[in-house]
Amino acid sequence: MPSQRWRELADRLAGRIESGEFPPGARMPTTVELMAEGESKPSVERAYRDLVERGLVVRKPRVGTVVRSRARVRVPLSRYGAVLRPGGDMGPWETAAGVDVGGTVVLLAVERLAASADIAALLGLPSGTLVVRRGRHALIDGDVVQIQEAFYPVDVAEGCGLDQPGKILGGVLGAMTAGGLAPGFADEKVTARMPTTAEAAALGMGERVPVLCVERVVRGRGGRVLEALRVVGAADRVELHYDELPLTGGVA
Repeated sequence: MPSQRWRELADRLAGRIESGEFPPGARMPTTVELMAEGESKPSVERAYRDLVERGLVVRKPRVGTVVRSRARVRVPLSRYGAVLRPGGDMGPWETAAGVDVGGTVVLLAVERLAASADIAALLGLPSGTLVVRRGRHALIDGDVVQIQEAFYPVDVAEGCGLDQPGKILGGVLGAMTAGGLAPGFADEKVTARMPTTAEAAALGMGERVPVLCVERVVRGRGGRVLEALRVVGAADRVELHYDELPLTGGVA
């Protein structure tokens, strides 16, 4: 059936990607090239849209259709403990990703805004309280794999230099330690869902690729909330590892 041609083409191209014929970063055959093999232009365009939605390829202006990397980075819970001391060069994401996969963080915005009800609740503040928001992207080899939003009480941000633009060398937790705040506890909640259109575009993937949503709250040793972080990441690019957690309160 003519209506099935694009599905058959998409499946064939997907098979060639999965087999390694087209590795990550490789340019896929152009529409003209596939038409020369007997495919129709509508079938090619619809097939490539399907592959984009599956997260197998990305369309890049002036480059063409390119195979999307799905190399994973292992993100252990121990990334926090590794960056508590000030003076280092890398924050939690860069420490977790390591130099082998080119883990970097790009700061997008630093702003003061009135906290929404949910953010205020995480920070233990009244709704509408002025807070500092830092928006950033976490990358692997130049590809955005996480969208991060961190929120801080204004006095915490000012005391640690988090209200200023620019990279925080050694990460936020190290800056907090240097500021005498002694971050001591972190709670994380992880959920999964399908991405919004804007999230899929920012992450360079299709809307049929699920995302992991991490909500982290950092408290000082006195119990005060110092940071509320929300992360949306491509589920096929990141693995969260919670190793060697103590099992307490159970009966052997």
